[in-house]
Amino acid sequence: AALEQALQALLPAGLHEQPADTLRLPFRAVAADLLTGDLVELRDAPLLQAMRASMSVPGVFAPVRLQGRLLVDGGLVRNLPVDLARAMGAQVVIAVNLGSSLAAEESLGTSLGVAQQMLTLLTEQNVQRSLQELGPADVLISPDLQGLGFTDFDRYEQAWAAGYRATLALADRLRPLAVAAAQARQQEQQRTAPVPANDRRLPLSRITVAGARHLNADALRAHTGLQVGQVLSADEIRDAAARLYGRMDIAGVDVQLTEVEGQQQLVLQVKEADWARSRVRLGLQLHSDFADDNGFGIRALHVATPLNAWGGELRTLLNVGTERQLGTEWWQPLGPGSPWFVSASLVHGATAQDVYVERRAVARVGARVTALELSVGRQLGDWGDVRLGVGRAQGVGQVLIPEQDLDAERRTVSHLVAELRADTLDPIAFPVRGQLLNASLTRVIGQTSGTGLPLSSQILGLRAFSWGPWGGHVYGEWSHANSGDAQEPLGGFMRLSGTSPQSIDGSTVLFGRLVLARTIGQLPVFLGDALRAGFSAEIGNGVAAGQGLQLAKMKLAGSVFVALDTRFGPLYVGAGGTRGGSSRAYLFLGPVW
Repeated sequence: AALEQALQALLPAGLHEQPADTLRLPFRAVAADLLTGDLVELRDAPLLQAMRASMSVPGVFAPVRLQGRLLVDGGLVRNLPVDLARAMGAQVVIAVNLGSSLAAEESLGTSLGVAQQMLTLLTEQNVQRSLQELGPADVLISPDLQGLGFTDFDRYEQAWAAGYRATLALADRLRPLAVAAAQARQQEQQRTAPVPANDRRLPLSRITVAGARHLNADALRAHTGLQVGQVLSADEIRDAAARLYGRMDIAGVDVQLTEVEGQQQLVLQVKEADWARSRVRLGLQLHSDFADDNGFGIRALHVATPLNAWGGELRTLLNVGTERQLGTEWWQPLGPGSPWFVSASLVHGATAQDVYVERRAVARVGARVTALELSVGRQLGDWGDVRLGVGRAQGVGQVLIPEQDLDAERRTVSHLVAELRADTLDPIAFPVRGQLLNASLTRVIGQTSGTGLPLSSQILGLRAFSWGPWGGHVYGEWSHANSGDAQEPLGGFMRLSGTSPQSIDGSTVLFGRLVLARTIGQLPVFLGDALRAGFSAEIGNGVAAGQGLQLAKMKLAGSVFVALDTRFGPLYVGAGGTRGGSSRAYLFLGPVW
């Protein structure tokens, strides 16, 4: 899915549907038929689909079904297609051999390294055959790519430099083939001239979803938003079809458009993700301030879908560690592709938490909670939902430290809740684009206080941004309860750094944060992504009932950190402090926003 979206963003819109053999600069994409092993020359396929098929490296990107064939990267059968260039009319072939050299034994310690070595062996065999087809007048450019593999995306500048050096070394052979400077400028202007968007709009007369084995075709069609009778351009149809990638259970979408008597007939050839029906996500959380706050958690989320024709899902969450939790939720759309849904969840959890009086820990309390909730809601596209629910929770609490000869306190509470959730953050580990908004209103049923029925509310929002190598976010949070304390106390890493976790509470809590970090390096692909260095600036406080929040009494805090995007989540190593308070060092594994 990421590759398709990247190609759509890189190619001018007017080129998406243009046949490959009609470009200003003659072009051919080469693929291999995965079922027969035959070479497939993609002449009249839409450019975007031709490029995607030709880039389907086995084991890295999924095959593409195009023109009735299942296609993968053509390098397996013809990595240097000299014969195709000759067939297109080339009298002199300038061939660039980008075949990677074989890796040393010490580089074969991972499955990715072994797969890369196998592909290199396969492609090198057909490259040697193609080299024998070059004649005396042809030019072969062979950049020195020693140590560079096809997954070394972060070393592209090194690859460019190698190609530039290899081309300069053959300048004397290439110079007689050059055209006059004026003609070269004219050809370049024609080649790079803006391509008009394919905005010819025609009515849709038929929509067919093919390839769905377990998913409901009507639900997939509804997810695109496309309907028979709509008057759309090919680019608008392709953009609508791309929405299917947001479902997380689609590995590929092939858009096939046919014009018949002034109308468009659409076939969406979908490929279901093999792992999507029963998928497990594992997570690891770890935090320590090298003092009195230390914890860990291993989290597993299992999703089983679709469980019926309407796309029902069963989601099960297990968390083991400092906080223990086992929960399950049945999520059921109210029809194929319907945005409306109902859900039922049951959660049991246990944890221990410090109790603070005037910012000092005076006790530790253990709590066990079992909660049941029924909700009805509506999805808001691919970015959020709104729901109304009713729930009932039973809790057991007991003072653990200091030891007391008291019976455990039991309480049962029913509540009504309204919630709005919107999330377009990307990437999840360290977001540099998108936004997050959560708003909730909870009213306890059957209990009263001096202010009537207990009511709590919370609003939090995050806006991520990037600027060159810099990225970060602005975050704000407000919570209030008319009886007792608000939902989320402050304290801890990036929640007033340096202050004891969850030590600042009150009936109203207000908090804001700015995080800014610069990318300073890259990890190897199999280990993770970026290495960043940055800082946070934080402000917030909590006040008791009847008191107002005053800017002069807000606490100021900040932190500096180094963050690594590992395969287990973002790993932070840093230090922070609160002005007029304490400072602490931190080790934190997991998202902190």
